[in-house]
Amino acid sequence: MRRLSGYLFTIISAVSFGIMPILARYAYASGADPITVLFLRFLTAAVLMFAILFVRRIPLPRGRTLFHLFLMGGLGYVGQSMCYFNALTMASASLVSLLLYLYPVLVTVLSAIFLKDKITPVKLAALGLALAGAFLTIGFSSEGTPLGIVLGLGAAVIYSVYIVAGSRVMQNVQALPASAVIMASAGLVYGGLAAVRGTVLPSTPGGWLAILGISVLCTVVAITTFMAGIVRIGPTNAATVSTLEPVVAVVLAGLLLNESLSPLKLAGGALILAAVVILTRAGQRADA
Repeated sequence: MRRLSGYLFTIISAVSFGIMPILARYAYASGADPITVLFLRFLTAAVLMFAILFVRRIPLPRGRTLFHLFLMGGLGYVGQSMCYFNALTMASASLVSLLLYLYPVLVTVLSAIFLKDKITPVKLAALGLALAGAFLTIGFSSEGTPLGIVLGLGAAVIYSVYIVAGSRVMQNVQALPASAVIMASAGLVYGGLAAVRGTVLPSTPGGWLAILGISVLCTVVAITTFMAGIVRIGPTNAATVSTLEPVVAVVLAGLLLNESLSPLKLAGGALILAAVVILTRAGQRADA
């Protein structure tokens, strides 16, 4: 049951993260800029998380664990998102997304090297299906500058290190306090950036609601469940299951933003779902 719950947590995280691009579009349409959205996202999420910790009387981690969590938020999350959003200004969205979704491969390699994670045929098969599905779902365009490509790869590398490091740090701390520290440290960094560059706030109630949704669903729920999932199923499986995220984003974009849902995108989603089913069934057999 522990492994099965880990897959469930990771699926919830992927769905929550997948909703974020849609809500971000609404926030941007109301006049907000990316730095402001990211600052408000992590500030609101941190306040909510610390309120939960206070009510439940859960203490914050201390010492080296606290320091590592600050690095994960202030360097890992901020570095990955900054690379990703800047890459989008220098390369096509599909190319940047494809570069980012190289991270399951990088996580698999890093986990084998540093965590001695066993790479089984089942994991390799699921990883291959998930990557093929991500490529079909996102599509491909080669339009981009060399710097844009480097930044896209940088986002994948940073996120891979974040996941592998997080799997080790999470052995010593609960998901809730760990997520609170990560969100707070990311919020502090983006707060500094917002103070230097200034903020551009949403001009409509819908824009504020979109940011609230990003903060609660795409941050508090998404990060907490992902951290809980890593502990239960390991970084390689968690990274593979997380490729559900673009499927959710593409389907919602088709339903809510009238973007096209081509047969190739649907086929890609089916491949990713097949990968998740393979890993989940393998986890159930391991628990038996």
